[in-house]
Parts: sequence; structure tokens; C-alpha cells
Amino acid sequence: MNKDILREFAIRFGFILLAGLLVLFFSFFASGFAGPRSAVFIFQSVAITGILALGVTCTLVVDGFDLSIGSVATSALMLSAYMMVVLEQSAFVAVMACLLMGAVVGLVNGLLIVKMRVPDLLATLGMMFLLIGLQRIPTEGRSISTGMRLPGGQVADGTFAEGFLWLGRHRIDLFLEKLIPVPVIIFLFISVLIWVFLEKTRHGRLMYAIGSNERAAALAGTNVFGYKILAYMISGITASIGGILLAARLGRGDIASGNNLLLDSVAAALIGFAVLGAAKPNAFGTAIGALFVGILLQGLTMMNAPYYTQDFVKGAVLVVALIFTFALSSRVRGGNH
Repeated sequence: MNKDILREFAIRFGFILLAGLLVLFFSFFASGFAGPRSAVFIFQSVAITGILALGVTCTLVVDGFDLSIGSVATSALMLSAYMMVVLEQSAFVAVMACLLMGAVVGLVNGLLIVKMRVPDLLATLGMMFLLIGLQRIPTEGRSISTGMRLPGGQVADGTFAEGFLWLGRHRIDLFLEKLIPVPVIIFLFISVLIWVFLEKTRHGRLMYAIGSNERAAALAGTNVFGYKILAYMISGITASIGGILLAARLGRGDIASGNNLLLDSVAAALIGFAVLGAAKPNAFGTAIGALFVGILLQGLTMMNAPYYTQDFVKGAVLVVALIFTFALSSRVRGGNH
């Protein structure tokens, strides 16, 4: 009995305790880690991948998966740069175009999956490759910046609007210091928004019902196809928001800047399964998962750990999180039966 209680405690609070121990460890052994500026940098480093991970979480809720989020984010980055630098459009037009693009990609993914019966991994993998190729065509694979020479020989005279750069670079005053970057505020806002939607609304509960038993949800009168399409549209829009923020931070359309977005966001979403023993996709767990990865990488960086060990560490953390989620929790369920 005591073993079962101990195991249940480990599943429910083990990951939170691990995060706390990591913070204590790095506070002692990484000079400068325990401070407000370090905390802000951690949040800033995970804000964009966290936003993408929240979109992935919505597709996981309906028992799907979106592999195209990284390419959607990079496409939004390139599209926003192209709109302002090449087409000389305003920041508002560029942002709206990116959000529309993300929604359309999500809609197409959803239609391929629910109407054409294409498996979600194959549909979103195909979309990923399509977008990777499409975003390179207008500039023949070059990054976009003011003064660049276009394929036709013209020079791009447009610039990134100040209002657009504000989204990625501005910091909000906190205790008379400019500490909190705008992307962090947007990440926290989207986290709360998606948490409320999934956990506190009828639509969110129906999406969880679809993920648990699609056939039963359909027999109960749930619009299964509509909710699945909605999940992929949310994923597309959040990915485009991540791409917009990345473009605003960089101030250029860097073709290679989104290379790690897919893996990092998927890792955060899957780590979220282990938070508080949820054993299911959830917005709170995803946000904590993204933060956990940020703490880990920031601490390793401040301890001068080699950069090439970071992917190994992220993989190890993901494996531990999945063990907490599935192996230990299944034993508890088996013991209770």
C-alpha cells in the first residue's frame, strides 16, 4: 500500500520536484543563474517554442499530431519579411497575412485528415515539405533583408516596421526596469487562453472526448470532423504567431532560423504529459514542459556545457518524462485493479 502511495506521489509530483531540484542545483553551481535577468532570459528562450507547443497540444487532445508547425512558423517568418521588405506593406497587413496563412494551412491539414482519410502524420509531413519548398521559391533560397537583390535584379527597399519589431524586441517595465519581453507576455497569454479553452469550456471537453473515444463522441452527437479541423487550425495559427515573433526579434527573414522549432515544441508538449501526473495533453503541462527545457538549457549554458550536448539532454529529459507518464502510471492503474 505504501509503495502504491509513493509511486502515485512520484507520478504526480515527481516532475515538479525534479524541476525544483534543477533550479537549486544551477543556483549553486552556475554563477548568475539565480537572478531575475536569468529568469527572464529563460522565459524569452522558450516563449516561441512554447507557443508552438501549445498548438501541438490541441492536436494531441483530439488524438492527432501536427508535424508541420516548424515549417508553418518559418513560412510566417519569411512571409512577414517578404510583405514588408519586398512588397513594402505595413506591419498590420504582414501580421494578418501570416495569421491567415497559418489558419489556411491548418484548415488544409484538417481536411486532408478528416475528409481524405490521410493519416495525420503523413498529411502534416507532406505539408511540412511543401512549405519548406514554397518558402524558398520567391527569393531562390536566400534570406530576406533590406537592400537585398531579388531574383529579377531589383533591390528590395522596404524595411521592417518599428511596430512590428516592437513585438519581438520591446520589454515591459517591471520595478522601474525593462525586464519582461513582449513575446513572454504573449506566450503567457496564449497559455492561459488555451488552458481555459481546453479545461473550462464545453468545446474543450468535447475535444478531449474525441481524443479518448472518437466513435463514442460521434455517437453522442459531437461534430468530430469540425473539432478536429479546429484543432489543426489552432495549431497553424499558433505556429504563425511564433514565426511572427521570431521575425520581429531577428529583424530579417532568416531561412534557417526555425530549424529546431519542431523538435523543441514537440518535446515540450510531450513532457507536459508528465506534469502533475496528467498522462494526457494539457496546456498547463506544456507550458511547464517548455519552461523546464529552458531551465535545463540555460543552466547548462551558464555552466559552459558544450552546445552539442543539448539535444542529448533534451532527449534524455523527454524519455524520463515519458517513463513517468506511461510506465509508472500503468503500474499504478494495474495495482489498483
